Amino acid sequence: MPMSSGVGVHDDVVTEFNDFKLQRAPYNFRYFIYKIENSSEVVIEHRGERTETYEDFATKLKSIGDECRYGLIDLDFTTKDGRPTSKLVFISWSPDTAKIKSKMLYASSKEAIKRCLVGVGIYLSATDASELSMAAIEDGVSKFL
Repeated sequence: MPMSSGVGVHDDVVTEFNDFKLQRAPYNFRYFIYKIENSSEVVIEHRGERTETYEDFATKLKSIGDECRYGLIDLDFTTKDGRPTSKLVFISWSPDTAKIKSKMLYASSKEAIKRCLVGVGIYLSATDASELSMAAIEDGVSKFL
């Protein structure tokens, strides 16, 4: 479904997400990292195994360098009142060091991918490593609970 940016979303993004939501094998991953390919389509760049942690996900995003990405993680955490829980969290990663054109493309295409990820209720943005810290993410998530 193209948006104002003209960027579409690859069918695999939707298909795998629907099985991922249910943790149905072989899509019982911990996370996905998505990139915009050829300025035209959101595709899956990386799938994180179920055994990986939030820290693995954040490290992977940071290791991409000066590039923007979208991430989706099945985040296990403890609520402020001490209950363990799990939520699907979408993170728009737009590092300060990324090129302006890339930041604009990812910002204008975010709605297209959000529309495809039905059932995700938590959307966060991060522009540097500190905003990807577990503490910052838990703080962001708590605003949605």
